[in-house]
Amino acid sequence: MPRNITSGQRIRESKYLESKILRRTMTLAEKRLWVRLRKNQLDGFHFRRQQIIAGFIVDFYCHIASLIVEVDGSVHKKNKEADFQRETILKEMGIRIIRFKNEEVIDNIEKVVSEIERWCGSDLT
Repeated sequence: MPRNITSGQRIRESKYLESKILRRTMTLAEKRLWVRLRKNQLDGFHFRRQQIIAGFIVDFYCHIASLIVEVDGSVHKKNKEADFQRETILKEMGIRIIRFKNEEVIDNIEKVVSEIERWCGSDLT
């Protein structure tokens, strides 16, 4: 089991407030995916939304699977370098990351959920 990377973190108040705002203002794609991930619906895997890890806010995080699920909208097209650096740091912590485009989530939620389920139950990297 991966070490608990979310407990004991020092989190700036501004980052905490930002994550709280992001939970209230999720995109349509994030909302649709959250409906499917919340309350341990995915084979009992527990996901958190807008989780702070190492100073970064990730869309969805499952500690047991050591998996981050990101839903990429247009903002990610502009921040490719920042996303790459962030992803490098998170992967160095032993966390796996899977990304979906907004359109994928909205147009084919079943496929997206199936893929997340596959990643949760495996050692895919």
